[in-house]
Amino acid sequence: MVLSNMAGIGNTISVSSLPTVENSSYKVVKEISNQEIESLLSTEQYIKQYFKDIPIMIEIARCESTFRQLDLDGEIHRGRVNSEDVGVMQINERYHLNQAEKKDYNIYTIEGNTAYARDLYERQGTQPWNSSRACWGKYENRNLAVNI
Repeated sequence: MVLSNMAGIGNTISVSSLPTVENSSYKVVKEISNQEIESLLSTEQYIKQYFKDIPIMIEIARCESTFRQLDLDGEIHRGRVNSEDVGVMQINERYHLNQAEKKDYNIYTIEGNTAYARDLYERQGTQPWNSSRACWGKYENRNLAVNI
């Protein structure tokens, strides 16, 4: 299935090129609405823009959530292994919710989730995302070019 000319996007997009999650109970359906495609693309673009100065965080978002803040039903995206991991950067509620709230970050919004992730990265580096290091670790010491 190929989609084109959606909401001013001039490129053709193949559904097979969209991010997928292996071994997931989440199933990709053949019929994906324009709104759902735009949401995936705009979230990925947001992450690429927001973390253009920290490219490893873009790779972490790709590995942790495949660039999803929300699921298709509009609910916050939660981790498959740990449902307390939320949003595009998979911020763990148990360990980080209180600290995020003290700093006035709402981890349930893309803005708050990414802002808290940046704050966490500045304090602890990539350590909070070590559980997905097998996916993004190969990019850690590379100068990653970001195309926006």
